[in-house]
Amino acid sequence: MPIFVLTNLHPKGNIFTPKAQRSYCIFVPSCLLKYTKIMKVCIAEKPSVAREIAQILGAKAKKNGYFEGNGYQVTWTFGHLCTLKEPHEYLPEWKQWSLAYLPMVPPRFGIRLIQNDGYVKQFQTIESLVKNAEIVINCGDAGQEGELIQRWVLQKAQCSCPVYRLWISSLTEEAIREGFEKLHTNQEFQHLYEAGLSRAIGDWLLGMNATRLFTLKYGKNRSVLSIGRVQTPTLALIVNRQLEILNFKPEPYWELKTIYRNTTFSASKGKFTSQEEGQEFLETVRNSPFTVTNVTTKKGNEAPPRLFDLTSLQVECNKKFSYSADETLKLIQSLYEKKVTTYPRVDTTFLSDDIYPKVPGTLRGLKDYEELTAPVLAAKIPKSKKVFDNSKVTDHHAIIPTGVHPNNLTNDERKVFDLVARRFIAAFYPDCKISTTTVNGEVDKVEFKVNGKQILDPGWRVVFAKDKPEEKDESEKKDEDDDNILPAFEIGESGSHEPTLGEKWTQPPKPYTEATLLRAMETAGKQVDDDELRDALKENGIGRPSTRAAVIETLFKRNYIRKEKKNLIATPTGMDLIGVIDVELLKSVELTGLWEKKLREIEKGSFEARKFIDELKTMVSDVVHQVKYDTSHRSVSVEAPVVEEPKKEAKAPKEKKERAPRKKKEPTEPKPEVAKPAATTAPAATPQPEICPLCGKGTIIKGKTAYGCSEWRAGCAYRRPFEEGAE
Repeated sequence: MPIFVLTNLHPKGNIFTPKAQRSYCIFVPSCLLKYTKIMKVCIAEKPSVAREIAQILGAKAKKNGYFEGNGYQVTWTFGHLCTLKEPHEYLPEWKQWSLAYLPMVPPRFGIRLIQNDGYVKQFQTIESLVKNAEIVINCGDAGQEGELIQRWVLQKAQCSCPVYRLWISSLTEEAIREGFEKLHTNQEFQHLYEAGLSRAIGDWLLGMNATRLFTLKYGKNRSVLSIGRVQTPTLALIVNRQLEILNFKPEPYWELKTIYRNTTFSASKGKFTSQEEGQEFLETVRNSPFTVTNVTTKKGNEAPPRLFDLTSLQVECNKKFSYSADETLKLIQSLYEKKVTTYPRVDTTFLSDDIYPKVPGTLRGLKDYEELTAPVLAAKIPKSKKVFDNSKVTDHHAIIPTGVHPNNLTNDERKVFDLVARRFIAAFYPDCKISTTTVNGEVDKVEFKVNGKQILDPGWRVVFAKDKPEEKDESEKKDEDDDNILPAFEIGESGSHEPTLGEKWTQPPKPYTEATLLRAMETAGKQVDDDELRDALKENGIGRPSTRAAVIETLFKRNYIRKEKKNLIATPTGMDLIGVIDVELLKSVELTGLWEKKLREIEKGSFEARKFIDELKTMVSDVVHQVKYDTSHRSVSVEAPVVEEPKKEAKAPKEKKERAPRKKKEPTEPKPEVAKPAATTAPAATPQPEICPLCGKGTIIKGKTAYGCSEWRAGCAYRRPFEEGAE
């Protein structure tokens, strides 16, 4: 069957190249890929993945920056090698931080190579290979960011040959071989690239302009105030919750309860707002017998919990192990690279139909769980619509084990793998059968009620039988109150009881934890427990599953939030920053969610990327105009981070040790993805200097004539002259 390769890589590397300048319909028969001797260049996103691919393709000769053999050359990037140009690369005067030069809106965006010796050397290797290639296979990370990384490199390398796409959900040998048998055309992922590009341009437009704008207008003592498209609304969520707590005024209320046959019944009327009213009801029931008026029993089923997407896994790990979102992402990424779990950066909890035939093999591979998998493998594996649904799967399916036996896992990795494995096994167990009982009673016309639940058949619950108790949220505690097993009651029975009137106080909302904040980001700030309703709200969530952890870590790094046990607390700097932002677009979760929805529509091909960028340009111009002419004379001071006891700091070195061997041979920095939002683990244990608002990596230092960034040798062009005041 022939393959049509469509490419839009323009030699000059311009972004959104006009259609008239694109090359289309280069006819390449599928047999050409298998049997001809033409050189095929594969580009992976990191050395470790390139090594795996090269081994499978037979490219075993190690060269300088690539592997070669069997008609293939397999090379790699280090995450981002290219990034959008800095402001001064469009106009020299934009190097200066001044309100007079805002807004900065380039007529056409361009890309540049990140100035790092290791990056430059590797790019030169890629460029020379691509120049002589007859076919290029994009083996980048199978996601929006991975697509953007590779496209920019190919544009910068002026690739003009046909480009194919390797799209796989795991790094097992079987998955890689299958992926090379079913290579996609580059054009199939054009909308994905345009969504990633639009996201990057949007972040540049808002981040560059708003950070300079608010720093110059409100920054006290030349403090940099970092503003981000997702970062700022996320901070607003935390600040608004904190203000709710600070402004909360507790009020008393009273609950009437009575104990009959060692069972606590609650008055159906609910809460009493005055003690007098409650006392009146108490006196009414004190001297009269309790009579059972109705007993209702309903049998039902509880389906197994859904498979994990990245957000639900981060939530679960935060609840069970107190892992931060960033720690969980690093752990599940490591498990993916060790081939024991599938692609992690996903936002679906479903599997596609083509996974169903592979389920038995995957279950057999979970040798440490044979006691749990044996009952499933002994019968025909059920195919439930709650697990397999093609309409709910886009690029990747839910996170599941690959069936490869896990070896050499750290203790933290093993904990996360155990969650994924048990959730996968439970999906094929029968429903848990329950019996829900409601008993109604009456005392002198005052009605009482109690609920109870009994597990008749545990079903999937046996998979989690060894789970340790964990901290419960309010909804879970309420469910537990309904889980008590009731004695047998008969209608009409009557007897003595012990009524009480208890005083309680209304409670403020709880501070966000990383678990609840991730859910709020996913559902645009709405508190939702129902899985189906949460799915509907995901379209308007802010950020992507893969970037939410980095956003939270950036807030820590900027000293906008800190952690008290599990709670996320806004610092005075974070509170003040949200306080001076009057532009609702910058801090509204709902409005930011609408922008995210448009980015998802671009990815689906139902919204034009150009229109999205034009709308952002208009918005940035409006924001600049509004803030420039603010005469309130408010200011924000950036305080040094609060020194806290290190918590779980031991995890970071473990993960670095796992990555170190893959990069040791390459002349590059330990953490190459400098173009991505900064992602560090928790608040620093020691005070940190001011972070550079451009690269997010360096710190602000004082030079002879201006303030600059400590990463200036690596290409960061941040500069703020001494003579500039807060205009």
